[in-house]
Amino acid sequence: MGVRKRTWITRRGAEKTAWVVEYTDRAGKRRLKTFPKKRDADSFDANTQVEIRDGIHVADSASITVEEAARNWIATAIGNQLEPTTVEQYRQHVNLHIVPLIGSKLLSRMNVPDIRAFEDLMRETGRSAAMVTKVRGSLGSIFADAQERGQATRNPVREMAGRRKPGKERRQAKRQKGRLKIGVDIPAPAEIRLFVPAAQGRWRPILLTAVFAGLRASELRGLRWSDVDLERAEIRIHQRADRFNTIGQPKSVSGERIISIPGILVNTLREWRLACPRRDTGQKDAAGRPVMALDLVFPNGAGKVESHANIVNRGLIPTWIAAGVTVETGELDKHGKPILSAKYTGLHSLRHFYASWCINPPSLGGIGLIPKAVQDRLGHSTIQMTMDTYGHLFPRGDDSDVLAAAERALLG
Repeated sequence: MGVRKRTWITRRGAEKTAWVVEYTDRAGKRRLKTFPKKRDADSFDANTQVEIRDGIHVADSASITVEEAARNWIATAIGNQLEPTTVEQYRQHVNLHIVPLIGSKLLSRMNVPDIRAFEDLMRETGRSAAMVTKVRGSLGSIFADAQERGQATRNPVREMAGRRKPGKERRQAKRQKGRLKIGVDIPAPAEIRLFVPAAQGRWRPILLTAVFAGLRASELRGLRWSDVDLERAEIRIHQRADRFNTIGQPKSVSGERIISIPGILVNTLREWRLACPRRDTGQKDAAGRPVMALDLVFPNGAGKVESHANIVNRGLIPTWIAAGVTVETGELDKHGKPILSAKYTGLHSLRHFYASWCINPPSLGGIGLIPKAVQDRLGHSTIQMTMDTYGHLFPRGDDSDVLAAAERALLG
């Protein structure tokens, strides 16, 4: 290896100078790289010697593009049998954000300033702060996969992360998002009292299960009758249905749990069991009629997994509107009256209510569970997750009555 000066005369008679680094890569192939400045050539020479010695050097001419590396990363995810929803999220990051902006760049030429410029470009083109963080994480995984394949020397995403203060972005995101608020993110008890009687028909059982058991949407859609014990008033969570209607295990071990349910939900499910659509087993009885099996608790009309969109658009939102828990859209109908929409448009708002119901003391119409019990009921993987999300809802123990009692005990 070595750095040499190259001088030549252009067609117009001007003298030009450049600095050439000549070296042999780990495969024994002779490589040349040219730089306009000697200091850049010297720096590349020094770094390349180390990379070749460590067996990690990749020449620009042998490098692949970010797009090619991203496709390899997706193939790795599929080969590792990651959940279809996870793979689809990776594809969205690649197709919507990474490839359009930096897909043609060579991995070998990407550095920390390039990653920072990519972040800035995402923000300038309308990506949210949360999306920028997620996409950058995917890009870091793409580089890591390429490194394992011997197609990348470095991972500039991880290098940049190492220079930043741990947890800084996470804290900033929390400040921007703020705490969950009753009546804004979490339905208030008074709103639930309007919602429960407004839930009617085939949507009533699933909506009341969301309110009084706090299941995730995927858990509701994958719930089996074999996991519902109406005699013991319990629901066992052992499986879920993803966005592609594929049945699988909960995402974590903590997701498998047993939830006690109140009488109103027991009676509702008992009635629903008689009317619940059954699944065609593909078999026939002695009279030649299809044999139908009772399987999912909340299936569609054909006994198969119900879509999340149907539950929200045909069940949840019309129920909130019927309950009168609405907000104005700013638009008028043909009669000049304000058009109203549901105040809460996601099923997760009912899970938030369930958490608050578990936390609130009995004097406020709640159960009054301790944080660990709330974690178990919600299926959170850690108590930190529960406290980060709902910790501000737990009684503080320093209200006026408690403080007055402590004052009297101290001062007499």
